[in-house]
Amino acid sequence: MSPTMVAKQAEQLRQDGNTYFKKDRLGAAIDAYTEAIALCPNVPVYWTNRALCHRKRNEWARVEEDCRRAIQLDHHSVKAHYMLGLALLQKKEYAKGVKELEKALDLGRGANPQGYMVEEIWQELAKAKYLVWEQESTKRSWELRNLKEACEAALIDKCNRDVSEKEGFVDETHRSTVDQLNALNLVFKKAAEDGTPTEVPDYLCCNITLDIFRDPVITPSGVTYERAVILDHLQKVGKFDPVTRETLHQSQLVPNLAIKEAVRAYLEVHGWAYEMD
Repeated sequence: MSPTMVAKQAEQLRQDGNTYFKKDRLGAAIDAYTEAIALCPNVPVYWTNRALCHRKRNEWARVEEDCRRAIQLDHHSVKAHYMLGLALLQKKEYAKGVKELEKALDLGRGANPQGYMVEEIWQELAKAKYLVWEQESTKRSWELRNLKEACEAALIDKCNRDVSEKEGFVDETHRSTVDQLNALNLVFKKAAEDGTPTEVPDYLCCNITLDIFRDPVITPSGVTYERAVILDHLQKVGKFDPVTRETLHQSQLVPNLAIKEAVRAYLEVHGWAYEMD
C-alpha cells in the first residue's frame, strides 16, 4: 500500500473514532485511534484524540503516556500540554501539572485567545493554583499557631520566674508581660493577613468583567481590558472603546505587561484570589 493510501486509511480511522467518541462509544473510538496510530504513528492528533478518550474514562496513566508522545511530535500541542497537566495533577504532582497547564494556556492564547479551550484551561489552572495555595495556607496557619502558642508560653513562664525572683515588682512584671503578649498578637496577626481573603484591587481587574486580569491588553486611550472580552466586544458590539467610545481596532491592542506582572506578583502572595465563583 502506498504512503498516500496509508495516510488516507489512517485519516478515515480518525474520523470513525471521532464519530464513535461523539456517540460516547469510547472503546470503539480508542480502537479506531489505535489503528490510525499503528498506520501513522507520527501524527500527534491521533495520540491526543486517544488521550481524550482515556481522560473520559479517568485512565490518567494512559492520558499521560499518549500526551507525552504527542508533545514529542508537536511541542505546540495545546491539548497535549493541557491533558498532561490534568494527568499530573491527578498524581498530585502539582508543580509539574501547573507548569503544563501554564504552557497550554500560553499556547492557546497565542493560537486563539477567544477559544473555548483557553477559558477551560484557565479554569483548571486556577483550581490547581487555589488548591496549592489552600494546602500551603493550611500548613502555614498550623505552623504560625504552634509558634504563637510556644511564644506565649515562653513569655508567661518568664513572667512567673520574674515574679518569684523580684518581690515587690509584681504589678510591673505583669504589665510588661501583657504588653509583650499584645505585641506578639499584633505580629502574628500581621503574618496571617496575606492568607486572609479580601477584595482584589480595582487596578488589577477588568473594567468589563470586574474579574482579576488573566491576559490584559491596553488600548491607545490607555484603558486596560481582558483580551478575550474586548475582542468579543469589537466583534459583536462595534469597533470602539467601550469606556472612551473612541474608534478601536484589534490591531491597536497591546499586551499590558506591567499589569500582567502586577497580577502575577499579587497572585503569588494572595493565592486565595485564584478561587473561581
